[in-house]
Amino acid sequence: MIAIENVQLAYTAGNATVHVLKNASMKVDAGESVAIVGPSGSGKTSLLLVLTGLETPDNGSVIFNGEHLNTLSNDARADIRRDSIGIVFQGFHLIPSLTARENVALPLDIAGAAGARKRAAGLLERVGLGHRLDHYPNAMSGGERQRVAIARALIHQPSLIVADEPTGNLDNQTGNSIADLLFELNQESKATLLLVTHDPSLAVRCQRQVRLHEGNLQEVHKPVATSTQ
Repeated sequence: MIAIENVQLAYTAGNATVHVLKNASMKVDAGESVAIVGPSGSGKTSLLLVLTGLETPDNGSVIFNGEHLNTLSNDARADIRRDSIGIVFQGFHLIPSLTARENVALPLDIAGAAGARKRAAGLLERVGLGHRLDHYPNAMSGGERQRVAIARALIHQPSLIVADEPTGNLDNQTGNSIADLLFELNQESKATLLLVTHDPSLAVRCQRQVRLHEGNLQEVHKPVATSTQ
């Protein structure tokens, strides 16, 4: 589903140039759950932006379902995200003036799809917020806002779900509940799940882990159990 090859990305701050990605390469198959791990500041969020076409790399290629994202126009990349990618941002990015139901329905409203509010209500019920349909984000807890953000990311039934530190701002109990929900949805819908995280307990639940280190991606090999006999 996803292939990035020799991707390079640098940012300029004043007279300094920071090389975030240096010849980064990876592949993700359809239906996989993959964790991108690494310390804070290693460039995980920048990689997420490149993978979803929100950022254009300086060099290299980003391929999603056979489409070379970095050769497409901004509008064409936006169409792919609208149709195929659900993104759960670390900061929720909910619109304060819209209710939970209106926030979730927004992607379908923009696309002019019918039944957006009904589908939004059903998804909010699915994530345990059926009683909060008409509440605004500022009246919700962090866990509730994260659930709204997840419902919004899923309303168009994407083939790829990308979550940036989905449990990073939550207490342990709420974070575990959010993680359970994401993996349940991965199994139920067979959507590819890509988690950007620095939490080892979340990363280990994925089928694979890829570490971002000094601008390169390295496969993390899980230890093989050995017999004690």
